[in-house]
Amino acid sequence: MQKGNGTVRLTSHTGDVETAVRGLGWDWCVEEGCTNYVPGEAVVLTMKEADALLDAASTLYDMLVQAVPDDLPEAFLKVLGIPENLWPLVRQSWNDERHWHLYGRFDLAQTTDGLKLLEFNADTATSIPETAVVQWASLAAAGKHDAKQYSGLYEALVEQLKTWRMLNDDLPPALLLTYLGASAEDETNCAVIAQAAREAGFEAHLCPIEELSISTEGAEKGVWAQVGAEQWQQFPFLFKLLPWEQIAWEEPELLESLTFLSRIRNVVIANPAYTLLFQSKGMLAWLWKAFPYHPLLLEADLEPLNNKYIRKPYFGREGQSVEIVDKGRITKIEGEYDDQQQVYQRWCDLPEDKAGYQYQAGVFWAGEGCAIGFRREKGIISNLSQFVPHLVEG
Repeated sequence: MQKGNGTVRLTSHTGDVETAVRGLGWDWCVEEGCTNYVPGEAVVLTMKEADALLDAASTLYDMLVQAVPDDLPEAFLKVLGIPENLWPLVRQSWNDERHWHLYGRFDLAQTTDGLKLLEFNADTATSIPETAVVQWASLAAAGKHDAKQYSGLYEALVEQLKTWRMLNDDLPPALLLTYLGASAEDETNCAVIAQAAREAGFEAHLCPIEELSISTEGAEKGVWAQVGAEQWQQFPFLFKLLPWEQIAWEEPELLESLTFLSRIRNVVIANPAYTLLFQSKGMLAWLWKAFPYHPLLLEADLEPLNNKYIRKPYFGREGQSVEIVDKGRITKIEGEYDDQQQVYQRWCDLPEDKAGYQYQAGVFWAGEGCAIGFRREKGIISNLSQFVPHLVEG
């Protein structure tokens, strides 16, 4: 990125990515619809810019942890909009390091004033296959075998999963990864984590969350899934690509069961419930209060700001239900999150290319900043925006 004029540097980056992915033995990454990839171009970063992106993710994560009050008082949980039926599990997971945060994705803007945090997808971040596998395969497809790329997400996940297993070595290392059955994208994200889990010493099994069976009584207490014909297995480790707030609001009985099983050490869940503290966009305002004018932060408040700002629902997703307010003029993105609590964040311009696409950096944290990917759009970035790989010079 050329910081002075806010423009994006691109290079030609062509090749048969699908064949390259298959050649790496990741056939399912293509078959399950992981093709949200822009052939023909890659973002060029200097080593200094790439290092700054990874360092920003590590620094911001440390700031988030520091900003959380130790005893998680009721007033704090209310400010962040955490559903009340989730409070016990949030507190339990926060106070027990065996509940391990595996990964998340920071969405950052590269502005003329430096890097700025837009939000942190701490609980159910996706674009794992694109970041960890597809953009890496794009190097081979383009014949750029010696090119550098910061795409170490897969290796970082293996290490995080090893740590999670070792912290809970009193439990058999059987991991069930669950997702909404209608989403091929979610299944593919889980499949990458499952592969990393096997390298970390887990037996890993994928299952739509609708097919999960949970018992809270007798000898059958636990989380179960069918692993073969007439064959069911209990899983002490559970990964769920279903947002915590959605479970709390729409599946309160499931939450009650998971809270009970977690409390008696029958199951341990990732990402843990406390990641919803970081996921809540109310945390953007809390963070600004804790670290006012920090160079990585944009001004954020629970009340409207002056001049140009963006209004975001606390648990909105995919760019839905946001409002851009500029001197009284309002641009509204329709969505299903209008009734949620709102946070107000200072507007910042994303860097653009010559075609008018705006670029947002997605930097994965898995123990530390570990991987970079870009999304681009002519407007608000969403999960349907194009994914663009990157190259690092120098």
